[in-house]
Amino acid sequence: MPQAVAGEHRYLQIARTLRKEIVDGVYPVGSQLPTEHQLCERFAVSRYTIREALRRLRDDNLVASRPRAGTRVVPRPASSSYAQDALSIDDLLMFAAGAQLTIESNAMVTIDDELSARTGLPTGTEWLSVRGYRRADGASAPLCRTEYYINRDFAAVGRLLQRHAGPIFPLIEDLFGVTIAELHQEIAAVALSPEEADGLGVEAGMAALQMQRTYQTSDGQVAQVTINTHLSSDFRYAMTMRRVKD
Repeated sequence: MPQAVAGEHRYLQIARTLRKEIVDGVYPVGSQLPTEHQLCERFAVSRYTIREALRRLRDDNLVASRPRAGTRVVPRPASSSYAQDALSIDDLLMFAAGAQLTIESNAMVTIDDELSARTGLPTGTEWLSVRGYRRADGASAPLCRTEYYINRDFAAVGRLLQRHAGPIFPLIEDLFGVTIAELHQEIAAVALSPEEADGLGVEAGMAALQMQRTYQTSDGQVAQVTINTHLSSDFRYAMTMRRVKD
């Protein structure tokens, strides 16, 4: 059973358990979930709690419910779109051009105080840390330094990254049946550390821009934090605003 998060509502715990069972094939596509009454007995909770758990599964497009027909496991949509208020053009083109991630490290780490301050992740928790540099096809100089911090519940995606060129969150969605419902983005000016500067082929202390993205599931769980560090001379940020008529 998936680990319960301290202070987590019971319906979220139940939704997480059922989601894992669906992904693991206990309830394959096309099958019926147990009735609300059966789920109430299994988890020793009220019908309201079960209905909230099933609503979470519907939000993740894992099941569909019909009156008097029960709840059925359905295929997940082939693709989803995500809207953001503002985007880094370079960051998007980096993936569109097929930039490859050269992985330098891929291991579980315990978040210390310094890393917590950088990522916003809780001190003492374990995350899969993937670090490396992205390069466009044929380019010698890297586009940016990339760091991924992936929730330990989804750490199995680490085995797929050597052959993966795009964003990681679609892999998490497909493998674990969750939906990334919110993405928070921040951009900050930084001075390159010796390690970062060496990888980017410049001198330590040079100005750079860091884009940090935090991905949350529909349950409010942080699935992934990504930090891309770009040389300030190579980074362009663009935003288009249109007047909305009243």
